[in-house]
Amino acid sequence: MSLKVSVIIPVYNAENYITQCIDSLLNQTLQECEFIFINDGSKDDSQRIIEGYQKLDERIKLINQENQGVSIARNVGLRVANGEYIGFVDSDDYIDKKMYEKLYTSAKQSDFDVIISNFESEIEGHKIITNYPFPIEVTLNNDYINQEILPYFLKEDNLNTGCNKIYKNKVIRENNLKFPEKVPLGEDGLFNMRFFSFANTLKYIDYTGYFYREVEGSATRNIAEKDYFNRAIEVYNMKLPAIYKELLKKEKIHHLKSLKLIKSVMSYIYVYFTPSKELSFRQRFRYIKNMVSNNDVRKALLICYNELNSTLGRYEKLVLNLIKRKSTAGLYFVTAYSRFRNKH
Repeated sequence: MSLKVSVIIPVYNAENYITQCIDSLLNQTLQECEFIFINDGSKDDSQRIIEGYQKLDERIKLINQENQGVSIARNVGLRVANGEYIGFVDSDDYIDKKMYEKLYTSAKQSDFDVIISNFESEIEGHKIITNYPFPIEVTLNNDYINQEILPYFLKEDNLNTGCNKIYKNKVIRENNLKFPEKVPLGEDGLFNMRFFSFANTLKYIDYTGYFYREVEGSATRNIAEKDYFNRAIEVYNMKLPAIYKELLKKEKIHHLKSLKLIKSVMSYIYVYFTPSKELSFRQRFRYIKNMVSNNDVRKALLICYNELNSTLGRYEKLVLNLIKRKSTAGLYFVTAYSRFRNKH
């Protein structure tokens, strides 16, 4: 059987959700897949559950390793993946049964290097579909990638995930592409920047087949362990792939990175003011106070305040202006009111 898609699934303590994840993979209408599970030192029943499925379907491969983090787990998967294209799924998420058939069929129409699709998230009971402002169902060439896609990674977070795409394995292998290791958050974005800087063609399809579940303790919610803001500052200050110097002037890069930082700060304010058992109110209040006073945030705000203030909705505009005034108390009351409205 010629393998069309290799799907890499890092697993860490996912026993509550992994059965639905595996079922959604095995039910794919595209049969010529392999499913590479990297058990990253799980201490629960995850390994036993995968082994049970492995006896039923030879497409499941299982690699067990000590806990080393999601990037190393994915890189282990990339080394053994034999598929023509690579996909990624997180072990607490699940996919539509036609997802890989849709993405692979699209890829083969013109031998595309990468296919992008939408994804659905469920956050606090609300289902949200993330889509993109790119032309749909057409060939997007190297010029479009350089002028639109690569700059998009600098100003937005929502294209970072590897899970709503398939990537040509040949491009990954020829350019020795890997996920950056020892990075607590944002490793997808760096991998994507590197991959897209080598891609010549892509297609965006207006299809939603990936279902992202935000669970207690997942990377995006584990606020006690993950210092989101510090990571955002690292991303703001990080060295970019060489191609960016050729594509954009220094001022433009700084402007796009400033937009992304301020949008990140706005979203973290909501996350950190959401009541949690992990951190006391005083700890969360102090964290946000330090965040809105940070030097990089103040500089970024000067660069992009006017643009954001003219484009944001009423709630976001209010949050932006409270950040400008460093009003932590004001931010607390505004986010509390927003949570109350969302519930009712």
